[in-house]
Amino acid sequence: MRVSSPAFPANGDIPTKHTCQGGDRSPPLAWTDLPAGTKSLALIVDDPDAPNPAAPKMTWVHWVLYNIPPQATELAEAVAPTDLPSGTLQGINDWKRTGYGGPCPPIGRHRYFHKLFALDTVLPDLKKPSKAALEKAMHGHVLARAEWVGTYQKK
Repeated sequence: MRVSSPAFPANGDIPTKHTCQGGDRSPPLAWTDLPAGTKSLALIVDDPDAPNPAAPKMTWVHWVLYNIPPQATELAEAVAPTDLPSGTLQGINDWKRTGYGGPCPPIGRHRYFHKLFALDTVLPDLKKPSKAALEKAMHGHVLARAEWVGTYQKK
């Protein structure tokens, strides 16, 4: 399984329009080669370098989606909640809201992991789960995992 973004290269600089200094628009993402038996996908975007990459203390969660249908092959740039693939549910990011929150590092260059999980089930409605709650629900159901990493430092 592979995930990528045409907006930035692997381990490359995330364009400003996808950050708090730009339009805070979610980047386009695409995936291929799902394993047989995939019933749904989950996406977690997080930053393990918070607040300071020289001394990280936490992983900041930027986006949580689950029950993405396996027939979907991408998420468009700046995807609105109403334009998510049918059946997709949202979780809560670390701003305590649903939806995408772009990179906004207080200091230094941070890494942003776009992690896609292929699951062997469709999860129940978890009522806007946190990343931890989604990971707990996914436990034992992950068929494959892929990630695309970008970096960002405030200008």
